[in-house]
Amino acid sequence: ELSGSYPRILEDKVVGKEAAKLLKDANKMLDQIIEENWLTAKGVFGIWPANSDGDDIKLYRDENRVDPFETLHTLRQQGKKAKGIANFALADFIAPIGAKKSDYIGGFAVTAGLGIEKQIKRFQADHDDYNSILLKALADRLAEAFAERLHERVRKEFWGYDVNESLDPESLIKEKYKGIRPAAGYPACPDHTEKKTIFNLLSGEELGISLTESYAMFPTASVSGLYFANENSKYFGLGKIQKDQIEDYAKRKGQSIEQTERWLRPNLNY
Repeated sequence: ELSGSYPRILEDKVVGKEAAKLLKDANKMLDQIIEENWLTAKGVFGIWPANSDGDDIKLYRDENRVDPFETLHTLRQQGKKAKGIANFALADFIAPIGAKKSDYIGGFAVTAGLGIEKQIKRFQADHDDYNSILLKALADRLAEAFAERLHERVRKEFWGYDVNESLDPESLIKEKYKGIRPAAGYPACPDHTEKKTIFNLLSGEELGISLTESYAMFPTASVSGLYFANENSKYFGLGKIQKDQIEDYAKRKGQSIEQTERWLRPNLNY
């Protein structure tokens, strides 16, 4: 419950002392994680030829772009906006079928939580909640850092759509880079079931990451999502959507309206 931004929080009159202690403890554990190999990190990414088809994104195996082998489904904002401001869907950031531009989409899955259960059980056996929580928090941060680093290498090396990027850590934190990496279950793509498609594309379970029945990732110190390279792409919140879109989305995904409503309940405006 330490509220504030680093490094100013270390000087805070109310919580500064506890914040400094937490930082010291976390760095000490981080050293131990490295020295004793507590955690293993693994990651995978893929990049595929792609085109949008309405609010769907079709993926192809090669540049012939004849028969799509997989489809990603996106949802469109339906809230009323000011004149001239569009209602976005993630599919808007991929060139449509028939466009002259050869477009692509990427996907990724990373974890920094392999091996964590052994250490957590050890702390729990000692009734050491503090270090159990601290280890989980550090593993989560390492997974996020892994996702950040992999995305940087994808932009500059593997996909290479921004080879001249040169950003300091502060600019990376503020997401000043070109493109976005939205995750299924987050504001722009609140449907957790799309995670299954991403995992199938990447064979994510071969990393040691699995999906629960509620589509949560295990180990929990894991991150997955999509890569968009469009320089105009940006993060947004879907907001509330109407019954007509639910019906269309259910049809596109080949599932019942009831199933669709269940997974998107927080976004329904009816």
